[in-house]
Amino acid sequence: MSVGKSKSIAGMSLGGGRRENFFFCLLEYFPDKGRWFLTSLRQVRDEEEMDRDEAITSWVDNYKLHQLVVDFPLTKPMCESCKLDCPGTTNCAHPVVQKVRSSMDDLLNEDKQLVDSNPKRYEQSRNDDDLVHHSRSALYKETSEHILSKAFKRKLKKGYLPYWNRPIDFWIWKHYYDQILSLFNISYDSFGNVSVMLMQRFHYLRRHLPRDLKMYESNARIVLIELYRAGIITKKRLRELEDLDMAALARVQTAKEIEKKLGVFIYEKDLELLAKNPKAFDSFLLALAGQSLLKNEVRDIPLFDKEDDPMFISPIFN
Repeated sequence: MSVGKSKSIAGMSLGGGRRENFFFCLLEYFPDKGRWFLTSLRQVRDEEEMDRDEAITSWVDNYKLHQLVVDFPLTKPMCESCKLDCPGTTNCAHPVVQKVRSSMDDLLNEDKQLVDSNPKRYEQSRNDDDLVHHSRSALYKETSEHILSKAFKRKLKKGYLPYWNRPIDFWIWKHYYDQILSLFNISYDSFGNVSVMLMQRFHYLRRHLPRDLKMYESNARIVLIELYRAGIITKKRLRELEDLDMAALARVQTAKEIEKKLGVFIYEKDLELLAKNPKAFDSFLLALAGQSLLKNEVRDIPLFDKEDDPMFISPIFN
């Protein structure tokens, strides 16, 4: 990924329906103050006499944005662009699909070798892995490290669908599948799980956004996992964010912890918006991923093909 010299970046969570109240979150770095500021957190419906889609393009223009982070799939499954004669999903000959499937097979074969070499030790490790360790971090190992969890092995055996999954999905499985399942009780499959209506709306928006606007993709839950990994928030806080009765207060406390440890100044009125609106909070997290990108503090994501740039941000917080 290459980024410009701009020290401002915005996040916008795009999930939801046609009438969803989207939020823009703009982070800016002021060298004279030596810190970052949340300078704008605005709701699309705040723009009077404007269609929601027009408000989005107007906001990008008014703030002269050059970089925007969204939680929407910016790349497509390989089937979308494949020109080969299709032999069916099982026999797909696309080199990227074959490379992903080969990597998946390698993980399963390594696990099988562990079983075959010492079945008793493997079973002991499996039993220990299945136990609930309240004192152990959910990040004590990455998903692809052996031994593989039962959930992840099922995911690998289920396979990779070239008309549904993208290469970046497999990378996310390897690094976050168990963590997303453990911390958020969600079995991650693909960011491609969006409605046709939302897909069409996004394509419409892209045609009306400035041509020099660079777009990146991230995910609020992955940002939260990395905040947890860095010790900025706790597992308890993650649980509270998923609790409907505690989520509003947890969002404020999370924002204050970010403000304190990452040096992002947040105005009181914006803290109130973050508390009241989950979409505002998600947009803030996406902008935070963008901040990591501008600071060159992101995880390296290998390319499965020379033309395959996922434009995906997995932040590193120090």
